[in-house]
Amino acid sequence: MLSETHFLDAIDRLQMMFDDVVDSGNDQELFIAGYLNGHFSLIASQCINAKAFTLAALDEKLQQSLDTAFDNNELEIEDQTQVRAFWSECLSSL
Repeated sequence: MLSETHFLDAIDRLQMMFDDVVDSGNDQELFIAGYLNGHFSLIASQCINAKAFTLAALDEKLQQSLDTAFDNNELEIEDQTQVRAFWSECLSSL
């Protein structure tokens, strides 16, 4: 488990990755980052409130949130793939 400070730092770095897309992304990348950011913000706050200061918990809860959304056909398959790929890229860059 990360300390609260280290976890919050990781959350900040992830948020900066979403923000970077605003500066350099095309329309599709903006859509993907914006969609993921909505899920991320909710899940990050839930992890903080539950004192679940691990990236594994964040990832698990975010994947569950995406699964639920995708099961409800919120996005086309290609967009779903791009959302998951962007999330994976963000996590691996930490």
